[in-house]
Amino acid sequence: MARATTSPALSSLSRSSLLRRAAQPPCASMPSASSNDIRISGTGDPLVLQVEESLDSPLSPLEVIGSRCALLTRFESLRRPYKPFPVVGWNRHVETIFAAFFRSLPSVHLRRQCLRTRDDGAIALDWVVGDEQQLLLDAPVLILLPGLTGGSDDTYVRHILIRARKKGWRVVVFNSRGCANSPVTTPQLYSASFTEDIHQVVTHVSTCYPKSKLYAIGWSLGANILVRYLGQESQNCLLSGAVSLCNPFNLVIADEDFHKGFNNVYDKALARSLRKIFKKHALLFEGLGGEYNIPMAANAKSVREFDEGLTRVSFGFKSVDDYYFNSSSSSSIGCVSIPLLCIQADNDPIAPSRGIPRDEIKANPNCLLIVTPQGGHLGWIAGDEAPFGAPWTDPVVMEFLEHVNKETKTDTEVEYLPDQLDGFQHSSSLPVQVK
Repeated sequence: MARATTSPALSSLSRSSLLRRAAQPPCASMPSASSNDIRISGTGDPLVLQVEESLDSPLSPLEVIGSRCALLTRFESLRRPYKPFPVVGWNRHVETIFAAFFRSLPSVHLRRQCLRTRDDGAIALDWVVGDEQQLLLDAPVLILLPGLTGGSDDTYVRHILIRARKKGWRVVVFNSRGCANSPVTTPQLYSASFTEDIHQVVTHVSTCYPKSKLYAIGWSLGANILVRYLGQESQNCLLSGAVSLCNPFNLVIADEDFHKGFNNVYDKALARSLRKIFKKHALLFEGLGGEYNIPMAANAKSVREFDEGLTRVSFGFKSVDDYYFNSSSSSSIGCVSIPLLCIQADNDPIAPSRGIPRDEIKANPNCLLIVTPQGGHLGWIAGDEAPFGAPWTDPVVMEFLEHVNKETKTDTEVEYLPDQLDGFQHSSSLPVQVK
């Protein structure tokens, strides 16, 4: 049975007080358009995807960007309009908080595997118990990267995990250092810039399942790390496809908005979660000199303070602003060489819409972007399972991954490396004979 759970970042805050502070009447400027189109823009003529929708619908159209986005017209999950759940979906803060506190948590039995990193740190991978016996050796593998301080106990992680398993996919959750009770063995946690751990995880999974195609989904900070990894690996990437959800993309812009109005609630909640992880392993950080400010990190009232006292120093940045600027995944989009779907909410309070690298996504033939008019941060309380079930994004994400997996399967006689793999760019237009 599924049970309600609370996001670790918001767990120490009162549910009723949060909802009271966030609740407001629907914004007077909220569109009440009667359009029943999903508008798609890319190279060439704009494409309009017709969906079944009543004329009195209060929704704005979805914004879909990408040079090869016509394939989305085939997705059953996009044939119906995005319709936020009444009241809850009308305010971005209410939606964000409601999802964190009241979304159901599917039950699943996990098995933990700890990997030793190159710097003597530890990574915790959570696999589903029984998959070794129930799945084929060449079943596609899906790696999940939760958001800041998140892990395998997060509701949004569990829901997509269950959906992928039902489709016959092998799923593993990558818990960053210190998250989901994963061990910390060195005086280093993780950051928006650090991709060594995900690189090691992908390599390890590839070694464990050499016959399988590998894919990944990242949420929030996990999405930023994932996209940075995709850009760094580029043509050498071992993944066959990826999905980025609620990616802050431009951390400088995200930091600016993080200190405005009600967003301070999220800032304090995340800082509290970071302090909790830090204090659990505080002895590892005792006696660190140089630019470290351990008391600041231990007592941080904001994410920025924690990053100033610990994160930016650990990873060699001159200042917090230097860390944010050089850790933003928006600069990595141009180097992504595998199919990548990015889904954002236009009203996301933590990953601002103005930070989305729309031009870069449009210019890269491997990238697609969907922006929903509502959704909050990790909310998307819409669709058949609203308000307590899976986010609206889950069917879209799974349909995208299954499409890419189907198209990238190697033929037993001829392996084609076409210039366009059903809309995605690849390196060669010549068939390669497999002997």
